Amino acid sequence: MKLNIPNSLTLTRIAFIPIIIILFYLPYDWARPASAWLYGLACVTDWFDGYFARKLNQTSAFGAFMDPVADKLIVSVALILLASAHPEAIIVIGTCIIIGREIVISALREWMASVGKRDDVAVSQLGKYKTFVQMFALGFLLHRDDWYGLPTHTIGLVLLVFAVILTIASMMDYMKAGWKAMKAHDA
Repeated sequence: MKLNIPNSLTLTRIAFIPIIIILFYLPYDWARPASAWLYGLACVTDWFDGYFARKLNQTSAFGAFMDPVADKLIVSVALILLASAHPEAIIVIGTCIIIGREIVISALREWMASVGKRDDVAVSQLGKYKTFVQMFALGFLLHRDDWYGLPTHTIGLVLLVFAVILTIASMMDYMKAGWKAMKAHDA
């Protein structure tokens, strides 16, 4: 693995995860907002690693593998933190749907790759929108406290509902492609 700018940003995103967890649980008023801002910074690195990989022609097998892993790890950790600290039905149900979808789609992609149909379940535009809305929702929910009069928790909950809808819609798109390949494979 060559340590270039995109790969460094991906690894940085992963390295932020334990710091976000520690900040989230610290017993200080500034700790939750700090965890949210660090989470936000980590999410920004997701955009930059893709940008630099393309712009500087620094794509790599490691980056192609680790970038989605880093995304799934940071989103899953944020969801688990929120569900454990605030077991509101919407957060717990959202957590189950979003993490469940990631497991289903990862398994589907693995199977599709095994039958030579990986491209049929490549990342879609809807999947990218889902990730974008999820990341904002989770940032607002991690922050929790109002910020300069902005009701971050309420905004986070609304965005989470929207993210769950996009999560289900994108899963259905992928499953449609997978179902078609499964029927063809069994025929």
